[in-house]
Amino acid sequence: MQISIVIPLLNEQESLKELHDWIVQVMQSNHFSYEIIFIDDGSTDRSWETISELSKANANVKGIRFLKNFGKSQALHAGFKAAEGKVVITMDADLQDNPEEIPEMYQMIVQEGHHVVSGWKKKRYDSVITKNIPSKLFNWAARKTSGVKLHDFNCGLKAFNQKVVKTIEVSGEMHRYIPVLAKNAGFSDISEKVVQHQARKYGSTKFGAERFINGFLDLITIWFVSKFGRRPMHLFGAWGVLMFIVGFGFSLYLGIDKLFINPTGRLITQKPQFYIALTAMIIGTQLFLAGFIGEIMVRSRKNDTRYNISDKINL
Repeated sequence: MQISIVIPLLNEQESLKELHDWIVQVMQSNHFSYEIIFIDDGSTDRSWETISELSKANANVKGIRFLKNFGKSQALHAGFKAAEGKVVITMDADLQDNPEEIPEMYQMIVQEGHHVVSGWKKKRYDSVITKNIPSKLFNWAARKTSGVKLHDFNCGLKAFNQKVVKTIEVSGEMHRYIPVLAKNAGFSDISEKVVQHQARKYGSTKFGAERFINGFLDLITIWFVSKFGRRPMHLFGAWGVLMFIVGFGFSLYLGIDKLFINPTGRLITQKPQFYIALTAMIIGTQLFLAGFIGEIMVRSRKNDTRYNISDKINL
């Protein structure tokens, strides 16, 4: 199979039939072998019924249904696990991503050898205040922090070599940073393509302003994980040793002062340096133990991505 198209969705019943027909037209005109995997992330409308109807009419349509809303990252993770295509395409279900971009993105993966091709919505049809400006700020911070030089981390239209999606683990709300996860996993050939962005035709966006706050928090997390995730002792251990040395230095000073410099002066416990030394040594020990425990967890951790599937179609 050449292409797997993974589409996470939440209450997008009105757009599914039109999106399906558009994708099929593009696949057939380019003679691609393909599958369309819809992941219903706990929709409360008739999205799942629509997916079932599409599957009956087109054997290339597959579906996964969650018992409740687990989030876009978990939906993508389930889709990646089920995908069989040589190239995996992700796109949103709201008709704002253009399927006509798929053939060129496919060729960039297959012929040019890129591991990831990310869409760049250079011209957007979203609100300038609530989406465009925050998105530009978010993307700037993501570039500086991750080292991945993409203009649009939030674009849902992306293409991946199958090896990428079978290697990385997308959990929490890390779907924004799949290119960063790919880079951390060793897939360094990451490119981007300017894609056409379209105004939303049906319904309303499922993401509010809080997504940018969550995005920045996730950015800090992924920076920390990418830098110290496999070697937490290098961070906690280093700070622990530093704090312990500071505490030991104050203790040594207090001991020398009491024994040789001012033996008749105040008691050691009456001096503020004593409490600084005690606190620093306790904190240093705790940080060192945190690093040690982190090392044990890194070596024994398993995939903790959890979601409950209630139905499947053709899988």
